[in-house]
Order: sequence, then structure tokens, then C-alpha cells
Amino acid sequence: MDTAKTVGKNTLVLFASQIVSMGLGFFYLIFSARYLGPELFGLLTFALAFTGIFGLLLDLGLNILTTREVARDNSRANKYLSNITFIKVFLAVITSGLIAVSVYGLGYSGETTAVIYLLTLSTIFTALTASFYAIFQSFERMEYQSFGAILSSVLLLTGAVFLITRSAGVVAFASIYLISNAIVLGYSFVICVRKFNLFKVEIDWNFWRPTIKEALPFGLSGVFVTIYFWIDSLMLSVIQGNQAVGWYNAAYRLVFSLLFIPTVFNTAVFPAMSRFYLSSQNSLQLMWKKYLRFMLILGIPIGVGTTLLARRIILLIFGEGYAPSVVVLQLLIWSMVFIFANAPFFRLFESTNKQIVVTKITGLMVIVNVAINLILIPKFSYVGASIATLITEFVVVTLAFVLAERNLYVVNKAELAGIMLRVVSASTIMGLFVAYFQASNLFLLVISAGLLYFGVLYIVKGIDKEDIMLVKSILSSNSSMRKK
Repeated sequence: MDTAKTVGKNTLVLFASQIVSMGLGFFYLIFSARYLGPELFGLLTFALAFTGIFGLLLDLGLNILTTREVARDNSRANKYLSNITFIKVFLAVITSGLIAVSVYGLGYSGETTAVIYLLTLSTIFTALTASFYAIFQSFERMEYQSFGAILSSVLLLTGAVFLITRSAGVVAFASIYLISNAIVLGYSFVICVRKFNLFKVEIDWNFWRPTIKEALPFGLSGVFVTIYFWIDSLMLSVIQGNQAVGWYNAAYRLVFSLLFIPTVFNTAVFPAMSRFYLSSQNSLQLMWKKYLRFMLILGIPIGVGTTLLARRIILLIFGEGYAPSVVVLQLLIWSMVFIFANAPFFRLFESTNKQIVVTKITGLMVIVNVAINLILIPKFSYVGASIATLITEFVVVTLAFVLAERNLYVVNKAELAGIMLRVVSASTIMGLFVAYFQASNLFLLVISAGLLYFGVLYIVKGIDKEDIMLVKSILSSNSSMRKK
């Protein structure tokens, strides 16, 4: 199977699993947010943010380095998996101690402390699972990671429904994360042993230091991105209280569930882009530019449609108690459009050994975001946090574009303007359709709007013959695989 078909197969597998996972996660979000209410839902999301930031110490960029290096040389898989797993165990001890000291020093209530400790263990299990996922990605066997994602979502939703029927509290909800992540870790371990014959204990102390050093730029990028994703919730909690956090995170989690789209593409193309960097610069250029084009085609109409339907979406999912989340959704969805656009640039830098560029961009991103949040949150609460996120993402995509050109990965300006004009035109027609039929059945309206958008895009030649041939090739290869 050639590279395009392999990437296509993995993209479809990951998309399918992410859609299933997102659907299950969607119901989990509805049930938990409605049942707990803005105050306790805000506490839970605050604890996720708190442990998520400390959990950065459990990776240090080791996962993405593993994927890149093992994709280039599969024979190194066991060496990376074994050593990096033991490195993470060592880091888990340090992280747990830091969290315990911080919780004690900040004087949180017993309920908040219990939630944080449960989520700390859950975060450790997730970090260990990520090592196995890095191996699946490097071998381009995304189906194993896909099943793990679905399994996690099934367990979370099942646990939530069970707890709601038992009138359980927020501490019990935190335990769902721990149990589900422990089970997924066990599954991932079994797959690596049985399908890849890996995880023979192979500790090489001389391997640790240079590996950690090389991974650190990836790790720092991860630190900056995670801080960026969670810092607004922490700042809102301190400045405005948990209710504001709940309103903000209702919309925030809806929007950032869409991250599965660039994440799927990232996971599918990264091994191939890493190989192309060594074997074919032309293929690398073609792949990342196609990736950028697809992100624009998908991101802009999502922004338009969500902006117009934000009120219906929020009230349908969360109820009147979350009405303040409407404006948050309308603002944050455009930050997601910018994230779609910058994802290909980040993967380009990382696959070409220029991960330090991503580190610098994400470091600046955190500084800009925190500064704007400090100005806007005291005055505008959750709306201010939303504006801060939007401004930050615009700065990031602009900077990524400029730095890509400096590193000789140039986007043809006329070509980019052409695709933008076609996408915006098709999105505008779709938006007018949505605005006119806004009172219609929401599900049918979304489906109809999507079909209209792609129909208009095809007419204005926003989708070309090469795109159609690629999709047909991918579908035919997956069809033949199923028959086998």
C-alpha cells in the first residue's frame, strides 16, 4: 500500500473512532453538566485543568519523539517504549509529590482535594497509555489507538449514567476517569505485547539523557499548549468563581471537541511527513500544503454555522442555566478556525526537526494569553477569557505562517487567496441558508447546510479532481482491506 493510501486508511479509521468517541463524549458532557450544575461542573473542570497542567511533567515531549524516530526505524521500537515507560514512572512520582504539596499549600476543601487526587492518578495512567499510542502511530496501525479512544468514551459515559442513577457526587464522577483510564492502559499494554511483541524490559541509562534533551522542545511546546488550554479556567476560578468556570467550559469543551479533526490529520500524516523529510522534500511540501487546504475547507464553514446556531446548540445541550455560554461559543469557535489553520504548520516544523520553532511560538502564545486574560477577565469575566483565546490564536497562526516562509516552506499567495475566496463564498451561501431556515429541525438543518456547502464548493472549484481521486483511492483501498 503506498503512502497516500496508508495515510488515507489511518485518517478514515481515526475519523470514525473520533466521531464515535465524540458522540459518546457529547452525551457524557450533557449528562454531567446538567446533573452537576454550573458550580460542581466548574469544580470538576477546574480539577481537570489543575491536574492537566501538572501532568505536563509526565511527558516532556517523549511521545512525539518516539513516533518520529520509530517511524523512521521500526527496529528501535522496544528500546524507546521500555525506556520511556520507566522514565514516565519516575516522573509520576515527582509529579504526585508536587501536586500533594500544592494542594496542601493552597488549602482546598476536602471535596476538591479528593477530586484532584483521583484525577492525578488518572492523568498518570493516561501518560503511560500515550507511550503505547506513540508506538501504534509510528507503525501506522491507528486502529488500535482508535479502539482505545472508543473504549475510554464508552466507559466514561456508562459510568456517568450509573452514577446519576445512584445520585452520586462530584468525587464519584472523578473516579470514572481513574477507572476508565486504568482499563485503557491495560488494553494498550496487551496490544503492544501480543500484536507487536514489544515491551521486553530494556533499560539503557545512557539512552535517557540525550533522549530527554532531544524531546524537551516537544515537551516545552506541550507545556505551553496545555497551560494555554487550561490557564483561563484557573484564572476564572480565582477571579470570578466556579460558576463562571462552568459557563465558560460548557462552550469551551464543545468547541475543543472539534480538535479531533486536526488531531486525526496530525496523527495520520506525521509518520509519513517525518519519512519524507529524509527521502522526498517535494512529497513533504505537497503533503503539508494539501493538509493546510483541507483545514481551511473544513474550519471556516464550521465557524460560520456554529456562530449562527450557537444559541440553539447551547440551550438544547445544556439548558437555560447555561444561556451565558452562548456568546462564549460564538467567540471560541473562531479560535478553533485559527487552530485548524495553524495545525499543518506545527506538524511541518516538528517533522523537519525544527520543533524549537513550535516551542517558541507556543511560549509566546502563553505569554500573550495570560496577559490578555489578566486585562479582560476582571472586567468581562468568561467573555473576556473567550476574547483572549481568540486574539491569541490569531497571533499564533500569523506567526506560524511567517516562520514557515522563513524556513523556505512558502505558501503560494495567489493559490491561498484563491482557495480562501472559494471557501468564504461557499460558507457565505451556506450561512444565508442557515439564517433563513434557522427555526428548522437542528439535525436536518446541519446536514442540509453541509451538503449545500460542499455542493457550492465543488461548483466554484474549491474541490478539484485531485481531491476527488484521492478520496476515491482511499475509499477503494479501505474497501479492499475490509474484504480481505
